[in-house]
Amino acid sequence: MPAALITGASAGLGAEFAHQLAARGADLVLVARGADALERLATELRRAHGVHIEVLTADLAVEEEVQRVAERVADAAHPIDLLVNNAGFGLPLQFADNDIDDEVRHLRVHVEASMRLMHAAIRAMRGRGGRIINVASVAGFISRSTYSACKAWLIGFSRWANAEYARDGVSVTALCPGFTHTSFHERMGLPAGQEGVPALMWLDAPQVVREGLRDAARGRAVSIPSLRYKLIVALAGLLPPALTSRVARRGRV
Repeated sequence: MPAALITGASAGLGAEFAHQLAARGADLVLVARGADALERLATELRRAHGVHIEVLTADLAVEEEVQRVAERVADAAHPIDLLVNNAGFGLPLQFADNDIDDEVRHLRVHVEASMRLMHAAIRAMRGRGGRIINVASVAGFISRSTYSACKAWLIGFSRWANAEYARDGVSVTALCPGFTHTSFHERMGLPAGQEGVPALMWLDAPQVVREGLRDAARGRAVSIPSLRYKLIVALAGLLPPALTSRVARRGRV
């Protein structure tokens, strides 16, 4: 039976990945900081789908805890077939006004932890095959403080790694949703619907995850859910960064 390891699994897109993969019969390793939320989710999925669930609590801003997760990814006795790098959080866009320690933690979770887990996964998957999904964002295609920069790194690396390791049977996909109804905004104190973003621009988490899993199965390097966001990304590539930066100050993706 295939097995998937999901970071940031206790809520949002991570929890949706867990629900959809468990419904497909996959065993899961759920990773997040909050043990109680993970245990509740694990209990629900075991009862609903009869799959094997491991719970691994870890703060991915802490190097030693990232190493524990990487060791689980690399465990040849219990192989991981799909790694979902989903853990992350947002910060206010005013970089100079933010605490630099918060910015460093933000970078570690989004980029360094993802890189370390991908390194472990690719080494373990080479030859036998496997998939990696990096949850990025359409923000990675525009100028938008350090959140945009982190997501741009994930997109760029996913594109390269997907081409480089295809011959080893490993696919790497950057999933790039736009505004999506999850608890991500609420954790920042920005409830969905209070960001000046039209209702048309919001996506549902089940749709985002379904399209991400589908594109990963097809070996695509980048997955942008919905036609409207595909068009927005194409347009953003034609506009000057100063203009996209001004537009991007509204809302969160």
